[in-house]
Amino acid sequence: MKNLSRLFFVAVLLASFSTSNAQDKNNPWAITIGANAVDPYPVGEDAPQGDYFDEFFNVSDHWNILPSLSTISVSRYLSDGFTFTAKGSLNKIDKFGTNTDPMTGEETTNDVDDLTYYGVDGRISYSLMNLINSNTIDPYIGVGGGYTWLDEIGAGTLNGTLGFKFWFSDNLGLDLQSTYKHAFEDYLPKHFQHSVGLTFKFGGTDTDGDGIYDQDDACPEEAGLEIFNGCPDSDNDGIQDSKDDCPNTAGLAEFNGCPDADGDGVMDKDDNCPNVAGLKTLAGCPDADGDGVADGDDNCPNEAGPAANSGCPWPDTDGDGVLDKDDKCPEEAGTVANNGCPEVKPTPEVMKTLNEYSRSILFNSGKATFQKQTDQVLQSMVAIFKEYPEANFALEGHTDSDGSKSMNQALSDRRANAVRDYLIANGISSERLTAKGFGEENPIATNKTRSGKKENRRVEVKLKN
Repeated sequence: MKNLSRLFFVAVLLASFSTSNAQDKNNPWAITIGANAVDPYPVGEDAPQGDYFDEFFNVSDHWNILPSLSTISVSRYLSDGFTFTAKGSLNKIDKFGTNTDPMTGEETTNDVDDLTYYGVDGRISYSLMNLINSNTIDPYIGVGGGYTWLDEIGAGTLNGTLGFKFWFSDNLGLDLQSTYKHAFEDYLPKHFQHSVGLTFKFGGTDTDGDGIYDQDDACPEEAGLEIFNGCPDSDNDGIQDSKDDCPNTAGLAEFNGCPDADGDGVMDKDDNCPNVAGLKTLAGCPDADGDGVADGDDNCPNEAGPAANSGCPWPDTDGDGVLDKDDKCPEEAGTVANNGCPEVKPTPEVMKTLNEYSRSILFNSGKATFQKQTDQVLQSMVAIFKEYPEANFALEGHTDSDGSKSMNQALSDRRANAVRDYLIANGISSERLTAKGFGEENPIATNKTRSGKKENRRVEVKLKN
């Protein structure tokens, strides 16, 4: 049995040390120093010991406490929450269970001579911190083995541990634990060992000194910020340098860290006018007159004009509404339909309009003089004749059938010439106009009704070849 216990102890230590150099996260090493208490009472044995966990917290009667520095341990984080710990402890045993007076039934502490107690143990622990989602309270469970000497006689033990750490900071914590040690030799009693101590973590590497350990630092050789996993943001614009197209100049996230000084939505590096708000279509430059030509290239920045004319409007020298660039007669007023040149002959539509005017001319009864309200109609005819300075016209007078033919012939002739005289007096060349009366020969309506006679009393305008 003795050899078996020693073999088991050696096997546990070898297995533990074989994994103690596994890869680790930050601060893989820890040292804990503190005090311990040994309690051989609540271990399920007959008197002077008691049942399992009986009077487990009876400190005054059962716990053997060495209040000075009496335990020290060194731990190495393995991975995935597992840690290996090697622990050494010493104590003095002067309480070993309880005596019961058979007469009175009174229980008293079973005192023993101060027995020396030494223990060397190894343990694999698993942290439950992530399971309870805490950053400060760190409960753990552990199993392992060791060797314990009581009054200089030793034996191997199989150990089970329950404890928790309370972390004051990333490197300093308070460790409380209870370990049950099951002995493999009869001369070493089973017992509980409780301990309390301060734990100091160390060993983390921070190459760039930015406060973020290399294990968690995406840029371990370049000082950076925690929000960027240790990577830098040189211009402090909230965009880490590796994702910043302008890492040395503060900018906007929408432009991958590049600036837009004038706020026109065009990055400075692409903005031809970086200090003046402008348009994206003009590479960030303004266009005050909205003609599509940037002000810097616009010879008329406050007056809209085409790019082909450097941003200035095309002139219209003759004022006919046709720009000089499109006007085939730029110094002579014309019409849009004739590319800025005067129309030589009026269109049928124009002739229709002329005749609508001429037929509405009102003469005084039986005379060749105009009624006053006819003046506006005649002026409208003058304007049309002036639009076609190269065209010649014939003015034809007509009457109804009232009166004699000779009288009607003479009246129609005088009225046609009265219209001709008015046009000449208002600026129309006499050479362009002829006048002739046709009397009652060419009616356009019946002469048997008043309305028909009114239609037959007219002046017509015809275009001469």
